[in-house]
Amino acid sequence: MHRRTFIGTAGAAAATLAAPLLHAQPTLPTAPVRIVVGFSPGGGTDILARVIGQKLAVMWNNQVIVENRAGATGMIAAEYVAKQPADGTALLMAHINSHAIAPALYPKIPYNAERDFSPITLVGVTPNLLICGEQQPAKTVREIVELCKKNPGKISFGSAGNGSAQHLALEMFKLAAGIDAIHIPYKGSGPMLTDLIGGQINYSFDTMTAATPHVKSGKAIAVAQTREKRAKGHPTVPTMAESGFPGFEATTWYGLVGPAKMPPAMVQRMNEDINKVLAMPDVIEKFEQYGAEDGGGSAEKFAGFIQSESKKWAKVVKDANVKADA
Repeated sequence: MHRRTFIGTAGAAAATLAAPLLHAQPTLPTAPVRIVVGFSPGGGTDILARVIGQKLAVMWNNQVIVENRAGATGMIAAEYVAKQPADGTALLMAHINSHAIAPALYPKIPYNAERDFSPITLVGVTPNLLICGEQQPAKTVREIVELCKKNPGKISFGSAGNGSAQHLALEMFKLAAGIDAIHIPYKGSGPMLTDLIGGQINYSFDTMTAATPHVKSGKAIAVAQTREKRAKGHPTVPTMAESGFPGFEATTWYGLVGPAKMPPAMVQRMNEDINKVLAMPDVIEKFEQYGAEDGGGSAEKFAGFIQSESKKWAKVVKDANVKADA
């Protein structure tokens, strides 16, 4: 488990002085707030959680601690937060894996994604990037398809874990291209990217958020992106649709939720503040660099979004016959 703590720029002394003010505002927690992330440090979920956490720490004059509880494609963290007190001190950076894909893949999932949480705000939606290390010979979608067909069952694709958004993007690609490839699951994007850059694995449909720093530094090559429109942060990278696979769309999304039965006034206040953070010019710029767009809106809108995503990915899992251990 990894933790990183943010506190408002006024420091601990100012936070202490501000305690009476916070007590006068019961819609916010007075104790430190933890944003629990279900993946290792360095992945897309972790990066966005830290951007949001830093801003909320200043806004709330309170400690905001990003806590990593990696494993089971985010389910460990989700189960943990679902069992915490509904007082706003434990929030989850919910993810497409924990709240849309996992419920369709795991019949005995240890939480109910709809009933056990209080949706707060959608933080952002990102494409995945089909990436490779610079040492790989095939660097276009067409070349990768040809490589996989010449070497069936031998070309490896890494993901953040079994049943992850990256895993399902690969399964969609295999079906669409008619290829066979090896899926290599990791406990988050961080360790997977290390192996991809080092040449231990060949390719990955990783989140744009996690992959972008490595693409910008030249350590990883962006082959294609998986939304139907090009992300503002990667205007020169073609989409999968432009690369010969029309209609191919596999996104990743992130949002903040708390345990079920949080006070409505607290959910409303947190939603308003997170929307303010998402509207900050420096946050917009940073999010665009990572391909995270279309965040914000009401808690009710986010709840409806989770429901629609759950239905969408349940259909994909069924139609593609995806298994968690594939």
